[in-house]
Amino acid sequence: DRQAEALGLPVIKVRIPPACPNEVYEQRMASTLAAEAFDGVDHVAFSDLFLEDVRAYREERLAQVDKEGVFPLWGRDTGHLAGEVVASGFRAIVVCLDPRALDPSFAGRAFDEAFLADLPEGVDPCGENGEFHTFVWDAPMYREPISCRTGEVVTRDGFVYCDVVAGPGPMS
Repeated sequence: DRQAEALGLPVIKVRIPPACPNEVYEQRMASTLAAEAFDGVDHVAFSDLFLEDVRAYREERLAQVDKEGVFPLWGRDTGHLAGEVVASGFRAIVVCLDPRALDPSFAGRAFDEAFLADLPEGVDPCGENGEFHTFVWDAPMYREPISCRTGEVVTRDGFVYCDVVAGPGPMS
């Protein structure tokens, strides 16, 4: 919600249950995209970079509701792109990681030059293979930074998570 507020955009939430079966996920996404709120929307943008199977999956699902995918970052060099993101003023933290790819100590770290330099060989700098996920708390297009701080780091379902807590803190 706070990211959408910072961007001045509306949020349409799709509720899915924990451990959601893929059929349920697909049905709920299709219902949402076919809803009145998306009348007049012909395209949906994704930040995918190079995973052909993911792109094909998205395009197939969108075609079922008469929409097209747009992939503006497709084919970009991920090392170069990650550096551009940092240099452009995006500020983010690592909120989830796969401990098979990254040491748990990376959870809660800033996505910055030091983070990129510390990535082990074989880890994509944009986390495109699911190695990690980030939360952007400040960006050039945000009206203002999101006031938040890192919270507890926990391991759940085979992944390491760092909570993001709303309110004043080191990232405010």
